[in-house]
Amino acid sequence: MAITTSVICNSFKKELFEGTHNFKQTGGNSFKLSLYTNSAVLGKSTTSFTTDAQVSNSGQYTSGGGALVNGGTSLSTNTALVDFADRSFTGVTLTARGALIYNDTASGDPAVCVLDFGGDKTATSGTFTIQFPAFSASAAILRVT
Repeated sequence: MAITTSVICNSFKKELFEGTHNFKQTGGNSFKLSLYTNSAVLGKSTTSFTTDAQVSNSGQYTSGGGALVNGGTSLSTNTALVDFADRSFTGVTLTARGALIYNDTASGDPAVCVLDFGGDKTATSGTFTIQFPAFSASAAILRVT
């Protein structure tokens, strides 16, 4: 099984009720985004960050990925949302099939969600950017309805 769909990890759902993740913009946990090749095995059963099938170090991208800038939380009608700023890695030559967002502050680097790029995406001596969707009840990267 490879990365086949974007999903919120099952362990993350449980950990929300246990208080493992704090998405406050100030004083909350730190979250990272790591990139993976098409041979990565990531999905709803992923529980934590892994180096297996992570893209190789290149330019600004190093093992473990890069820190995400938390854009905050909000409540829109009956939907709670989380936002992150777009994340770019510069000076890279890499091919990625997907990504993992994980909590870099909590013990064991617990997984939050898997992002499926829908196919291999490549940057050659350039910038690789993950553009997050609009911060809205119908599009935000993390939504609880």
